[in-house]
Amino acid sequence: MPEEEELVELKFRLYDGSDIGPFRYSPASTVAMLKERIVADWPKDKKIAPKAANDVKLINAGKILENNKTVGQCRVPFGDLPKGVITMHVVVQPSLAKAKAEKKLVNTNKELDAHFLYSSGTSDSEVLPKLTSRSFAGQGG
Repeated sequence: MPEEEELVELKFRLYDGSDIGPFRYSPASTVAMLKERIVADWPKDKKIAPKAANDVKLINAGKILENNKTVGQCRVPFGDLPKGVITMHVVVQPSLAKAKAEKKLVNTNKELDAHFLYSSGTSDSEVLPKLTSRSFAGQGG
């Protein structure tokens, strides 16, 4: 009789300390499959949420996991420790296209500020301090 595959129990720790899971996975499940499950089960009340699996980074034992790796390949050997739930950390990182679009919007706003200040008759010596104060306004430090 063939031996049953031992399932791995995982939970996913979110940025605010809450968890998704635990769920049981086959060691043959890929990291990409885990990310799809995370996106599907993401709590609706969170301010930060991934829109797609590519927005999610999974970290286990201090390493960012690659999509093509399997759960079995990502497991850290724990020696003789009893089997338990493995906690993986979830980082939401918006897609590069979205980040570029937001940066372009910020730069466009700065250009509009500069155009407005120059067209309103403000002298060169007054423009730089006004642009600098507007550029950093609202940015937490």
